[in-house]
Amino acid sequence: MGPRFPNRLLPYVLLSPSIIIVVIFLVIPSIQSLYLSFYRTTPFGDRLIYTGLGNFQRLFSNPEYINSLLTTLFFSGFIIVVGLSLSLALAVLANQRIMGIGAYRTLLIWPYTLSPAVAGTIWALLWDPATGAMPYFWSLFTGSRINWMMNPSLALLVVSMAATWKMLGYNVMILLAGLQGIPRDVLEAAEIDGASPLRRFFQVMFPFITPSLFFLLIMNSLYAFFDTFGLIDIMTRGGPGGATEILVYKLYRDGFISLRTGFASAQSIILFVFVAVLTVLQFRIGGRRVFYQ
Repeated sequence: MGPRFPNRLLPYVLLSPSIIIVVIFLVIPSIQSLYLSFYRTTPFGDRLIYTGLGNFQRLFSNPEYINSLLTTLFFSGFIIVVGLSLSLALAVLANQRIMGIGAYRTLLIWPYTLSPAVAGTIWALLWDPATGAMPYFWSLFTGSRINWMMNPSLALLVVSMAATWKMLGYNVMILLAGLQGIPRDVLEAAEIDGASPLRRFFQVMFPFITPSLFFLLIMNSLYAFFDTFGLIDIMTRGGPGGATEILVYKLYRDGFISLRTGFASAQSIILFVFVAVLTVLQFRIGGRRVFYQ
């Protein structure tokens, strides 16, 4: 039986600050975006012209938006597939009992404490064509210089690696907690039965960490779509030639630089619906493969 409050209004009073914040910063802006998505605004925002679904039709006939959508799919796919695979491998290594493992775990987790802007600055300096360490080592081993800022494919790859690195610590922390929660007697029983390390991982350990992996699948998807703006703004500003202009950055450029408020509002609605549908599909498809103890 749940706890009883002496005053029936007390639970609502305690919840009211959170509800007010959600209404002010999420519900009201969402309603305003939906309203503005049906209008075309003047550059100074002093006049609204009703266009119905015109903004949405322009979106899907705009080559720049289609390119931004494809870029976002590659960018998010890279973060999810490469990031989770690498994080799982590092978490398994960090779960070993060796001397100094606490220091290793700390070093693995610290990138997550950095803001996206700081992470972008680090990677921009690391890959600077003139003074960066990575172009230097590339020229040292290959004899040729690279300028990733002038190469669209390489720029997208570098930005994707930077975003993956930024999320690495969070992924390792969650997966390491899942690995340490596996009953020791189950692993010992599998080892006594003669199971190889690879078989023990896939048939014994992996089912236990599927809830953690499923949680990280959702969180990494949301991170890739919404929380990488600062990193891209610092590193490339969407360039070169729109090669790294993901959906959230294009929305920013159209809404706050080009001042096409209605067009940007339509993009925000499409982005919200797209991510919501993607999350539901992940729950429908991926949720069935999750093993709960």
